Formats: sequence, structure tokens, C-alpha cells
Amino acid sequence: MKAIVIGEPGGPEVLRLEEVPEPAPRPDHVLLDVHATALNRADLLQRRGVYPPPPGESEILGLECAGVVAEAPAGSALRAGDRVMALLPGGGYAERVVIHEKMAIPIPAAMSFEEAAAIPEAFLTAREALFTLGATRPGDAVLVHAAAGGVGSAAVQLAKNAGAKVLATAGSDEKVRRVLALGADVAVDYHTVDFADAVLTATDRKGTNVVLDFVGGAYWEKHARCLAIAGRVVVIGVLGGASADVNLAQLLMRRYQILGLVMRSRPLADKIAITQAFIRESLPSFDGPSPRLKPIIDSVVPFADVIKAHERMETNENVGKIVLKIR
Repeated sequence: MKAIVIGEPGGPEVLRLEEVPEPAPRPDHVLLDVHATALNRADLLQRRGVYPPPPGESEILGLECAGVVAEAPAGSALRAGDRVMALLPGGGYAERVVIHEKMAIPIPAAMSFEEAAAIPEAFLTAREALFTLGATRPGDAVLVHAAAGGVGSAAVQLAKNAGAKVLATAGSDEKVRRVLALGADVAVDYHTVDFADAVLTATDRKGTNVVLDFVGGAYWEKHARCLAIAGRVVVIGVLGGASADVNLAQLLMRRYQILGLVMRSRPLADKIAITQAFIRESLPSFDGPSPRLKPIIDSVVPFADVIKAHERMETNENVGKIVLKIR
């Protein structure tokens, strides 16, 4: 089968389309013919050599996919020809991948493979951050950073759908407009507006109950300034630094919580539970004539043009997901 491989760690130019062995079958797993996959920031880090896959998992890039079941084990609820999408520990930039049968998410009938490929990593991560860790409730104020990105755009929709007040940051006026169109109540360009001031103004100085933080250390001081009493910061990334000077006395007095979220290295049992909860509670909102949730796609790029796709993500130009069309 064809797959994207990394010649050596480096920039987008190190990516190559080559023939590689097909994935080996495993008990309780199904073989998928992959039709589309989507880019994630983790792919850029792995390509640079700083974010290896978990032990025993594929070294091929790609943390999500959409495709068709090619083979299923005896007794499986899945059948050859079923259209499914899935969260992956790796291997998505390839024509075939093997997944545990309970990680398979049915694709709604009206949805394309490209749309489906933009869902698993973004929406499963956003759901876990908002509801499992962030304990978001109706009426809460939720601050979503990088709201024009994959996880951010998913979080805006999920939080709004859950009855939260959504406050968001993005990196340009155009991205702010797109985020407001997704349902954010307030969105600001973090280059020109102090988001902590904007949060306090929008919440009548009460602050935000939940923060989805992709930036890390560089934002802690502002988060401490705009968090509500008992506010929760869910750290999903550390693009702005892995260290912060935390005033523990302030944390104690205001009952702040700082919570960390990672998906790729979680045990399979955790990921199955997260996937099954998504199927029960969120997947129906993608279906029907007026879906309440939708994947946001920036662009669809042919498999062979993966270098261009990585270059676009490197420049942070994308709004929503960049999708690779494999078949």
C-alpha cells in the first residue's frame, strides 16, 4: 500500500509517498480502506522528531481517518463495506489502517469521507476537554483559544450546543468572523485585544468558568486574572511554553484547577470509552437536514500534495481542518 513516510526529521520537504507493508491484523480489530485523513499539530511535531508515537504503534503520521471496512473478524458487529471514521494513535496517512472494532464510529449517510475525517480528533478531544475535565454546565462561560482551528472550532460548537456562553480567541479579523459564525458569543483577535479584559467585560467581571488552553505557560497570568472562582483550565497544548509561575496562594483562595489532557497515549480502554460516549451523545447531532454540529474544513488536498498541506498548517493560515484525500 502507499503511505506518507518521513525520510528524516525536518520540515515538510522530508515527507515522501512510498510503498510500505500493509498493517498486520490483530484480534478484535478491523482493516479499513482509508479514503481520507486530516492534519493535526501533532503531525508537525512528529515530523520534526519531537513527538514519537506510543510504543508499538505505527510510525506513519495520521491521528484520524475515514474509510470503509475491508475485513472484520468473525462475530464483529461490523461488516465489509461499512463506512466508518476513527481516532488513531498513528497510521492515518496510508491507504489502509487497522483499528479496534469498538473505535469505529459510523459515518452519517449524507456525510462525505472528507467531512468525516475532520471529526474524530477534533470533536473527541473537545468533548473530553469540555465535559470530562472541564465539567462544563449550561450557563457556564467557556473561553476557547485557537477557536478557528480543528479542536477549537469543535469546542465552540459543542459548548454552545450545551448551553454555555462561548468566549473565543483567534488570530485574525477573518478568523474572528468565522468563529462568530460558528456560534461564539464573543470572539477577539488576540493580536490586538487583551482577551482577559474581554472575558471580564463579557462576564460582568465574574470571569470564565472553563478555559481550553493550547498555549500553556505564556497565558497563565492572564488566565489567573480572568478565571471565575473555582475556574478550570484544561491544558491541551503548550505552544507558548511548558512552564508558568503559578501563585499557589491565589490558586488556593480562588479554588482554581489546572487539568492536563492528552489523547494519543491514553490506554485503549480509555479511548474506547471516549469513542462510545461520542457515538451515544454527540454523533446524532451531525445527522439530519439541519445538523447542530458540523466539521469545519479549511481545504481538501490530494494525498500526493501532503507537503503543501503541511506548509499551510505551518503558516497557521487554516480555518478548521486540512484534509488529505487518499482515495
